[in-house]
Amino acid sequence: MSVVVTGATGHLGRLVVENLLSGGTAPGDVVATGRRVDALTDLAARGVQVRRADFTEPASLVAAFDGADDVLLVSGSEVGRRVEQHANVLEAIRTVGARRVVYTSAPKADTSPLVLAPEHKATEELIRASGLAFTILRNNWYTENYLGDLAQARATGELVSSVGDGRVASAPRSDYAAAAATVLATGGHDGAVYELSGDVAWDFDDLAAAFATVIGRPVVHRRVTPEERLQGLLAAGLDEGTAGFVVALEANTRDGLLAGTSGELGRLLGRPTVGLVEALTAAAREA
Repeated sequence: MSVVVTGATGHLGRLVVENLLSGGTAPGDVVATGRRVDALTDLAARGVQVRRADFTEPASLVAAFDGADDVLLVSGSEVGRRVEQHANVLEAIRTVGARRVVYTSAPKADTSPLVLAPEHKATEELIRASGLAFTILRNNWYTENYLGDLAQARATGELVSSVGDGRVASAPRSDYAAAAATVLATGGHDGAVYELSGDVAWDFDDLAAAFATVIGRPVVHRRVTPEERLQGLLAAGLDEGTAGFVVALEANTRDGLLAGTSGELGRLLGRPTVGLVEALTAAAREA
């Protein structure tokens, strides 16, 4: 079995490779790909196949996927270009004759008004139309997404948001990566669509309390309106597009779009998901 992991130079893809290796997959059966293969030299030294793959260069994808059985498509990071790039990946997978694609999607991507969902929905539709076997991993939020807020809280003693009472069922990337490795290394997942999330949905008062525990000083959650939040982000130097995107995500959070706790991540892991304080402590240590 040959398993190709795209985005292995990024946080999630790298963790998937590490989980495959620690779980017993032979290094020679793992292909780690990315645009910068120089960032993968340590994996090559451990016997992992390292190949260059650029979602915008179809020829590089065909070469990188040669001999693959399964390909993990870690969704691209270029918002607005994902569908085109993912289509290139799927065409390359078909060209080399790989059997299955495993895709990292977004929560309830086919029905959710989440601001990030449309490109994931479109990609899922392409996957279903491709004729490939597939497994879709609809990952909820990564706890590490809040490291910037943690740094701000360390500096100011405040967590500022317009999420109201909205909740987030986050888990650390390491949990999602371990689940992806399980799906890649074991059978019985063809056609499955997994809604993956942390076991506990927390609110931003809980997040402020977790920050306080991690940094050892009081942190207050200061609730503001979306308009106030937008102006605060602009005043902090964010451009209008980025600031508007943050406010839209907070509106999605306020509306409960990240609060689902299906339990499916824990079932794939065979253990509870890592809690908020533990995940933040580990992430802050590694940052």
